[in-house]
Amino acid sequence: MLVLATFFWAGNFAIGKFASLEDIPPYSLTFFRWLTVWLILFPFTYKDILKNKNDIFNSLPLLFFLGLMTIGLFVPFVYIAMKNTTVTNATLLNTAIPAAIILFCFLFKFEKTNTFQLLGLLISTIGVLVIITRLDFNVLLNLDFNIGDIWMIGAVICWGLYSTFLKKLKLKISLFSTVQVVCTCGLLFALPQFLYEYNQGFVVNINKAFLFCIIYTAIFPSIVSYSCWTGAISIIGANRSGIFVSLIPLFGTGMAIFFFNEEFKFYHLIASILIIIGLFLSNKKINNVKN
Repeated sequence: MLVLATFFWAGNFAIGKFASLEDIPPYSLTFFRWLTVWLILFPFTYKDILKNKNDIFNSLPLLFFLGLMTIGLFVPFVYIAMKNTTVTNATLLNTAIPAAIILFCFLFKFEKTNTFQLLGLLISTIGVLVIITRLDFNVLLNLDFNIGDIWMIGAVICWGLYSTFLKKLKLKISLFSTVQVVCTCGLLFALPQFLYEYNQGFVVNINKAFLFCIIYTAIFPSIVSYSCWTGAISIIGANRSGIFVSLIPLFGTGMAIFFFNEEFKFYHLIASILIIIGLFLSNKKINNVKN
């Protein structure tokens, strides 16, 4: 589930870059993407939601927070970032999410961390640094973030908070119904953003490029990825799930090679090996440590 989620999310960065090149406004893309998700899921989820409406109502404060962190902030932050940074930069910065999750779990005392998780996080981080530096330490010393990278850092913080607090959601409904409910709450934040953007003169052109972006983002990184991510966290916890975000730059690099004819170099291989080792270690358990 986590591998599928990260694969389609990697594709979302590529689509975000494509949308920026086609001058598709980020808040409009966010709103129509999630409105489409809402319309697709509604026929399959409304009975489950109505049946459990009391439990959902009691969880509204948390649901609104989750909707704000994802649809209200994370998604548009990513699309805004893609206007000013590369797909590679964005996916690499995205690998800071596991560290953010572990930090927030520690701060809010939601989960315990074990030695394997910390070691796995460290090794995966080294793998990410290999990609960033291309095995040239001078690149790291001279690293200079642009405005797009700053937006991605904000997105990382939002997703870290979402994943951390998602573990506290105890609704007895299906994964699709959970996505539908969070989507509904998130749209309440996305709508005023879209209206503001529209009033500023950023109008969507309904063409093939726009429809392609909506179809892909609504189905794969939204319905499929969010359902897989939510289900995985409910099974193994936020800490162990979070480390899988390190797969996004691997998939993103592959897409960059395929779509942009970039070369797969030796440092890509070293980084891939390190990140995979980190994923393996992060999922090892220590007796007497419960997640």
